[in-house]
Amino acid sequence: MLLAFQNDNPLPYPVKHHHSSKKKKNAKDCDSCSTHTQKRDWLLSVTLIVIVAAYISHMFYPEFEESVPYLTAFTSSVFVLVNKIWWGILLGIFFVGILETIPRELVMSVLGRGGTFSGILRATGAGVLLDLCSHGILLVGTKLYERGASLGQVIAFLVASPWNSLTLTIILWSLVGWKWMLIILGLSLVVAIISGMIFDGLVYSGVLPKNPNKVDFPKDFAFWKELRKTLKKIRLTPQSVVGIVISGLKDSRMILRWIFFGIILAAAFRTFIHPEVFATLFGPTMAGLGVTIVFATILEMCSEGSLPVAADMLTRAKAGGNAFAFLMTGVSTDYTEIVVLKETTKSWKISFFLPLVTLPQIIIIAIILNQMTI
Repeated sequence: MLLAFQNDNPLPYPVKHHHSSKKKKNAKDCDSCSTHTQKRDWLLSVTLIVIVAAYISHMFYPEFEESVPYLTAFTSSVFVLVNKIWWGILLGIFFVGILETIPRELVMSVLGRGGTFSGILRATGAGVLLDLCSHGILLVGTKLYERGASLGQVIAFLVASPWNSLTLTIILWSLVGWKWMLIILGLSLVVAIISGMIFDGLVYSGVLPKNPNKVDFPKDFAFWKELRKTLKKIRLTPQSVVGIVISGLKDSRMILRWIFFGIILAAAFRTFIHPEVFATLFGPTMAGLGVTIVFATILEMCSEGSLPVAADMLTRAKAGGNAFAFLMTGVSTDYTEIVVLKETTKSWKISFFLPLVTLPQIIIIAIILNQMTI
């Protein structure tokens, strides 16, 4: 692996390994897995080719002939979107690679125990502090689920994360002022916490399936003690850093194909619907709120791209609720997030509960905020 441990089990308690005595069956299973992994991912391949072709075309031929203006707009949109989110994707891949090398118990101890209020609070705080865009945060969120986070923690992490990074919060402050920045930030955290608690409650009641990757901590587990022991056993080398990226890239293939698909779809919508038109349509009315939710659902925008539009809704259309709904609905009803959540949990039911739980909260808060700005 990339971060080499001097001991295969750096923690002071035994790790259980399950070995099957049926070697023939294992060999058959391995052959099956090998065949599956060698199967070409056409969605990933096609979307990557389209994005690379559009990006290179705009770089060397920024303006096509007047006969194909839509093609110019499409390649330009792809170029802009890729330039805005590439760093978030790369950081997400890097974090995924790091999480893969750290013992599961150590990773999950940072978020606390799943199914608890403190665990929800920790997951929400982690989502705010991790400085990644919505696309990069998906990579980390799925890995947390694989490492044993409760469903409620994953949802709280995903809902709190997309635009609430420190960098984007500062940008929002510069766009709408500190008062509205704090209001939107605080209310988004409330939605994340409530949603996380509801999801954990649905799992507890049996409505939604439990995370099969749940981790049970020993009673004497001490985070800082185990962290120091783990760090002492790590040898960080240039080769190990490369290994982190390679490992993260392999584990992120499933997510990257949907991110690439989202970029293409977002570019298509940008080609035919200019974002600035939104600001003139979204007044502080029920109709304006409805239009906001519809377009936020359809238009796949990265965190950086959504902030200027949301700011226009607040400063020009005088609709603070619509601005909040635009930022949050993109997370709640985002098709990339819904599909990735299904791929990670293997449950469409969990995916569709994301908008069912979060959207009513967002609408109620948006209506109240619109009343404040009328």
